[in-house]
Amino acid sequence: MTVFLGNPTKEYAKTRHNAGFIAADTLFPNLSWQVKFHSAYAKEGSMIYLKPMTYMNLSGTAVSEAASFFKIKSDEILIVHDDLELPLGCAKYQQGGGLQGHNGLRDIKQRLGNDNFYRFRIGIGRPVHKDVRLYVTSDFTKDEAVILSQLLTKAKDTFIFPPLSAQTINI
Repeated sequence: MTVFLGNPTKEYAKTRHNAGFIAADTLFPNLSWQVKFHSAYAKEGSMIYLKPMTYMNLSGTAVSEAASFFKIKSDEILIVHDDLELPLGCAKYQQGGGLQGHNGLRDIKQRLGNDNFYRFRIGIGRPVHKDVRLYVTSDFTKDEAVILSQLLTKAKDTFIFPPLSAQTINI
């Protein structure tokens, strides 16, 4: 199961915190989404895709409901999310690891009981002098949106689950 993190309302559509939702729309533009598990939900073949509609900090509700329904273990889940610790234009696959203060990941870990899930971390960079909360909920600039688009286009060719290794993608 692949889970794309973001916030569900239009006001957050182009924000850094919605990098996961932006990735879903870029990587899988033809999915037919329906509402289930407190999420936009799609299934293609044996793969299940979720965009939790619970807001970022409560993403664990949607993930745990879908995982329970489909009997999916945490190490069979890929979470696609924004990451302050990676620079813009960089993305990285990994399994487990620190949550670096990401409340969406923290809620998923709490609901699943562990952090054995895989992650596709999309770098958004860390603000130098801005409040982090305001930074992640602000829109990408036009130049940043171009860089994100280029990164996701490059990732499209290598986006598989489970990943073959701890892979880093840079533009």
